[in-house]
Amino acid sequence: MIESGTPRRLGLPASAARLRFDTELQEVGGGPRRRLLMLDDEPAFELSFYCGTCPFLFRRLEGAREKLSLEGVQERLTGALEVPDDGGVIDAFGTLLPQGEYLPLLLDVEPRLVVPGKEGDYFSGEQVTTWGVDQFWGLPEYPHTPYYRTFETAVDADAHLYEFVVPMVPPTWNERERVEEYVALMGRGTVPTAVAISTLDVCEPASGMPIDHYQHWGLTHFLLDGHHKLEAAATVGRPVRILSLLALGEGLAGADDCARLPALRARPRSARPSGT
Repeated sequence: MIESGTPRRLGLPASAARLRFDTELQEVGGGPRRRLLMLDDEPAFELSFYCGTCPFLFRRLEGAREKLSLEGVQERLTGALEVPDDGGVIDAFGTLLPQGEYLPLLLDVEPRLVVPGKEGDYFSGEQVTTWGVDQFWGLPEYPHTPYYRTFETAVDADAHLYEFVVPMVPPTWNERERVEEYVALMGRGTVPTAVAISTLDVCEPASGMPIDHYQHWGLTHFLLDGHHKLEAAATVGRPVRILSLLALGEGLAGADDCARLPALRARPRSARPSGT
């Protein structure tokens, strides 16, 4: 982690913001309600179920079909931001966000692109080790999108932090020429900056059901700007910087958990040994 800022009040009323968090209305006789990240009033991602004992989740839905880059700050983001409280960038992206408290985090990451069901997939790996497969489908959770794994570390003996960067659209939608431009820039030492709205979910399986019982802290960065940058960095194994605007109060984590994030994110990266 480069630096953390202080919580800031950002965003527009939900009716005016392009992004907002919501919970589906309960239909008579219907199933459990979904937690959602909405884009232009359409469900873009299903999020971890609010009970806290269900598996951690981000699942792309039909409404996630557009990037949210802002032309007015593109030049500023071509290089590396140095402080998380860059007012111009934060205020610009605040016009997309729902009104609330946000903790700015400035992170250096080396992203690794993961395809669901393939090597390195959290949902068919670490999550299955703890929760097992879905009891109805008999399969692991499926996020319906490639995503990037960037960092993980121990929280304590009974909890582990996993970090993910989730694109609004799959990398196959990226423009090849733009990706190659960033590959070239990174080859010359440039570290560009991406911007994301982020959530922290702390999930722990119910007693007696897991294979390997511990808390999963899921730190998820939903990309607003930086789709080409993340793909380029993953392609050539180079770092990229992320300005994360952590939405306080919107994840399945308490204020004390969110307050621990800067210190946790500054720890050395470490994978959790299986079965411990």
